[in-house]
Amino acid sequence: MQAVVIGAGFGGIAAALRLRAKGYRVTLMDRCAQLGGRAQVFERNGFRHDAGPTVITAPFLFDELFALFDERFADHVTLVPLKPWYRFYFADGDTFDYGGTLEDTLAEIERIEPRDCDGYRNLLSHSKRIFDVGFTELSAMPFHRLRTMLKQIPRLVALRSHETVWQLVSRYLSHPKLRQAFSIQPLLVGGNPFDTTSIYGLIHYLERAYGVHFAMGGTAAITRALGELMGRHGIDVQLGQTVASLTIDQGVVKGVVMDDGRRVLADLVVSNADPAHLYSQMVKPSQQSIATRLKLGAATFSMGLFVLYFGTTQTYPDVAHHTIWLGERYRELLADIFDHKTLSEDFSLYLHRPTATDASFAPAGCDSFYVLCPVPNLLGKLDWNKEGPALRDRIVAALDKTILPNLTATITEEFFMTPKDFEHDYLSKHGAGFSVSPLFRQSAWFRFHNRAEGLKNLYLVGAGTHPGAGLPGVLCSAKVMDALIPLAVSA
Repeated sequence: MQAVVIGAGFGGIAAALRLRAKGYRVTLMDRCAQLGGRAQVFERNGFRHDAGPTVITAPFLFDELFALFDERFADHVTLVPLKPWYRFYFADGDTFDYGGTLEDTLAEIERIEPRDCDGYRNLLSHSKRIFDVGFTELSAMPFHRLRTMLKQIPRLVALRSHETVWQLVSRYLSHPKLRQAFSIQPLLVGGNPFDTTSIYGLIHYLERAYGVHFAMGGTAAITRALGELMGRHGIDVQLGQTVASLTIDQGVVKGVVMDDGRRVLADLVVSNADPAHLYSQMVKPSQQSIATRLKLGAATFSMGLFVLYFGTTQTYPDVAHHTIWLGERYRELLADIFDHKTLSEDFSLYLHRPTATDASFAPAGCDSFYVLCPVPNLLGKLDWNKEGPALRDRIVAALDKTILPNLTATITEEFFMTPKDFEHDYLSKHGAGFSVSPLFRQSAWFRFHNRAEGLKNLYLVGAGTHPGAGLPGVLCSAKVMDALIPLAVSA
């Protein structure tokens, strides 16, 4: 039996491997020139940049993919634990190092607010309760049936999942800086901490239980290892190929149509494309279910991303691998980005310095960076031809004045991506960085289903479907798909 997987992001790669392990002949297609989807790798004159996820928090999910074929992930990729996991840099120049042992974190908390040490312990305990349900039990459970959701509501209510991440953190921590530091995680999956369901509070325990790692060689080392795994086991990978639409006959998906008109037949299709793009551009309205049309019409999308990639002709040894650079405003800035969809003069940033761990990312005596700035998605109607260069200048100036002194003189080999690039390169609806937002009303059964609604032989994986965005989320979405698809039947 033949399966076609649309999109070679981590969700699509995991789906292809799981289908192959079930006995399907698998063709994996992606419009990008490299594997990884949004996890592309850019190289400029000796500087290397990971464009996608740089934080590995659940390495066992990669172990599972290799174990399908009696292989070991550790034989192909070297993961190293980071310390700290993140360094928070506040507007007043204060810092907070998060990560390492529990004692390390408590010592940092005590330096800022001793009374919050017990609060953090209690937050971690609550996070474990959420993790035991939200991740261990539900992240790989199909939610295409309403009764599955209804059965879980009492447990979700007991965990206060109707509350937001900010409300959860604020119940346990009192100091404003610590509240910011421990509520920032939803932004890593496209959510506003003031709107995102507190289910995502499980990230605290996930990080504590499994650590935060970096793959030596970066994202490219992981995608290369996965690509070689697919090659060893006969998966046909076709890059630089864009799927334009699905072939549908009386509600049954029979294959895909490429943008050059070529037709590829399949017994089943798995889409790792943005579900909003899939349903609005690849499936005719007359072929969509009522539920799909309702979800499309009511969808709230994640923020956009402005990402500046650059090298420096000097090194910054005091800068951590991961830095969260926070501006003076927090709630108000997030409201501008998510609600008002306006680009403020101020910002908060995520700075990635892989050369803190792996010197191969830059020439000798140099550093490699990218800086990610949350911005409004394309519903904000911003002119990124104008706003992009201006935002670049403001970010470089701010970093020059704070943690990267002399940056304006040492910056080199720079380029940036805006939400317009995400729309064009990755076919992301409205240029959103993480598909639909992780709101409670867009989670589990309310999210785009892993088994397509109203169409047979179509399945969904990736950020826009259950369980959600982020590397653990998209890898788990393939586990959900795996649970729904039977073993291949031999011809």
